[in-house]
Amino acid sequence: MGDLRSQPLLRSVLGGVLAGLAPGAAGPLAMLPALALLWSLADRPRDAAFWGLFAVLISHRWILGLHPLTWMGLPAWLSLPVAVSLLLVCCVAASLLLLLWSLLARWCRSRDGSWRFGQVLLLAMVWGGAELLLEGSPLFWIGVGGSVLPLDRSLAGLARWLGSGGLATLQLIWGWGLWQLWRRRGRRSTAWLLSLLLAHALGALSLSPPPALAALRLGAWQPAIPTREKFSPERQRRFNAALSAALQQAAALKVEALVAPEGTLPSRWQPDDVGGVPLPLISGGFRWVRGQLRSSVVLVRPDHAALEPLVDKHRLVPLGEWLPPLPAGFTRGLSAVGGLQPGDASRSVQAWPSPSAIAICYEISDGWALAKATSEGAEWLLTIANLDPYPLLLQRQFLALAQLRAIETGRDLLSVANTGPTALVSADGSVQRLMEPGSEAVAAAELQRRRRISGYSRLVSGWTWSSR
Repeated sequence: MGDLRSQPLLRSVLGGVLAGLAPGAAGPLAMLPALALLWSLADRPRDAAFWGLFAVLISHRWILGLHPLTWMGLPAWLSLPVAVSLLLVCCVAASLLLLLWSLLARWCRSRDGSWRFGQVLLLAMVWGGAELLLEGSPLFWIGVGGSVLPLDRSLAGLARWLGSGGLATLQLIWGWGLWQLWRRRGRRSTAWLLSLLLAHALGALSLSPPPALAALRLGAWQPAIPTREKFSPERQRRFNAALSAALQQAAALKVEALVAPEGTLPSRWQPDDVGGVPLPLISGGFRWVRGQLRSSVVLVRPDHAALEPLVDKHRLVPLGEWLPPLPAGFTRGLSAVGGLQPGDASRSVQAWPSPSAIAICYEISDGWALAKATSEGAEWLLTIANLDPYPLLLQRQFLALAQLRAIETGRDLLSVANTGPTALVSADGSVQRLMEPGSEAVAAAELQRRRRISGYSRLVSGWTWSSR
């Protein structure tokens, strides 16, 4: 006989690993069993904490792609320990959150040690609400709600009404139901299966996109510039020629504007550097505002000498972009750009070519902000990013979040990234990849502008108004 005392620990490790495999890949097929295992030890804070630690250890393992960090001025011997430390910090943060949730579960349980459905609903809603808060935090949060895609688009259709927090709540409840089926040897399995089938049917019906107003034809430039080489003199010397060639290719595709990814334009760049632009350019870049450097999206028009700021990045990566007010010697090697300042929290842009909502890099995880911008009139979504040097795992997770944002808001979304994913996501969550990851190319995408507000965007708008 094995040591029965080790079983809770084994369940926590297995559940955490399954949960870590769900985002961007296995989806509910892995997440529901993982949540069932979590419910089996929900009143054991230490084991629940291990569940959270292993979930993030697996799902966020792409953080190790930062190594080597020598290009940022970090000594070679310190590079791997720093990358590992960043991953462990995220793991410990997740384990602390699961520990707190487990303590709440222990407090909520009945005297006989079980949970009534009302208590389960409360715990699931607390989880869903916490995910919404974390989506707007400085962390790149990929929660239970965001793990549905790309595998289960039908279930994700419920996000049109419930958002990612609602999807997380439902999966927590189904995870508890699966645990109950295991304890009772399959009794009441019919009701559990019927609830799953009904949710998928309602979600599939909800995927129908709102009516289109008009088409918007945009070009997407994926420059595929390795981040570790971006600031080298050779790359900077070749930049203007590469941008000019991309603009000419976009003009030949007869698009209304060319979109370039996060951080493309240097802080002192001007249109005269390429002899002017033949068509509008919407690009990520850096700009100075009252002595502060910001990561922004700017609009460059033909025959206009000045760059028009559209939106500044609000959520900054701790250390990688935002630096604490410490002496330069303490922050050397932590940020490639020397420290940025955040812009306004609103993602709404009311400028040419039509009202839109823009997310820069991991702001794509903040569904609340994009839903609010949609309720304010955004007719399409744009996200720009630079996910190099991270592996393809992060690109899959990023694109899955882009799908969820398109479904939540009922808006077409264009993703343009330095090495990928560069893709067009329709309002129903279907994906059209415009080019292969890591390739340098220019492609055209025709998205639809839409105006009808989704149920979730209305919910966000009503909540925001009532909380003022």
